[in-house]
Amino acid sequence: MHSISHYQELISSYFSNLHLTKEPKNLYEPIEYILALGGKRMRPVLTLMATEVFDVDCNKALAAATAVEVFHNFSLVHDDIMDDAPLRRGNKTVHEKWNINTGILSGDAMLILAYQHFEEYEPNIFRDLATLFSKTALEVCEGQQYDVDFETRDDVTIPEYLKMIEYKTAVLVAAAMKMGAIVAETSSENANLIYDFGLNLGIAFQLQDDYLDAFGDPKTFGKQVGGDIIENKKTYLYLKAIEFSDANQKNQLTQLFSIHLSDNESKIATVKELFNATGSSNATQQAIQAYTMKAFETLDKMAISEEKKTVLRTFGENLMNRNV
Repeated sequence: MHSISHYQELISSYFSNLHLTKEPKNLYEPIEYILALGGKRMRPVLTLMATEVFDVDCNKALAAATAVEVFHNFSLVHDDIMDDAPLRRGNKTVHEKWNINTGILSGDAMLILAYQHFEEYEPNIFRDLATLFSKTALEVCEGQQYDVDFETRDDVTIPEYLKMIEYKTAVLVAAAMKMGAIVAETSSENANLIYDFGLNLGIAFQLQDDYLDAFGDPKTFGKQVGGDIIENKKTYLYLKAIEFSDANQKNQLTQLFSIHLSDNESKIATVKELFNATGSSNATQQAIQAYTMKAFETLDKMAISEEKKTVLRTFGENLMNRNV
């Protein structure tokens, strides 16, 4: 097994040799641009890591890892258009730098390019990768639609919210890990178990993101703390607060989440006080821990060495102890 930084360097090197410079430039330059912005690239890292967990050289999974990263960035390009977001990783979004039509078309091309990377594998591995990828891509779209629908609904339930974050975020984490298992040609039981590991860790990760959005350190979080509160997003924190609140607290919360204020600092402070007072913040932390533990339980069933189990457990622990 290698370090996270080693996997990141492998992916960066692989990306730098993709040679996407083709005609028409206005289709391919935006693709090169968004991929060059980098980020942590944790999903392809997970594909490489999972391959080595099953004792196969991670270089064999570079094409599959690239497909995961290209697809993830495709979804970001289209999400940014839907959200009318001006910035991505501190740089102009594709539709801002070019235009909306270019963003849509370049995003579409990225989805097709992602599939092409599977063509490097033998037919049986290609089939399994493409089947998993198609299922996952559709679920990500479904999760995005649930998220959009929730913006105009006042009756979102916690099970519905958990399903939304599972589809929008966690299934791609899970699929990234299972792709590594498919390339390694391990047993279907191992492949399914590492999928479950990634799925539960992905849900915990998103719940952690929700929590940090409200209670993270502005110096390390990397984006505006309280952004979800300003945008009136019905996160797990909000839904738990509604569940636990008395009549007065519920009235306060529903009123604050139905309006946009000029004094956002006051709104954020009041909502955070309500999250704490109702016990919502504690309940969210407990849910993060519960999903993390659920992920770790799958390791006990996996047919891998104790050393490999420790590597995966440490990775999960580090992910949940993050403050960014």
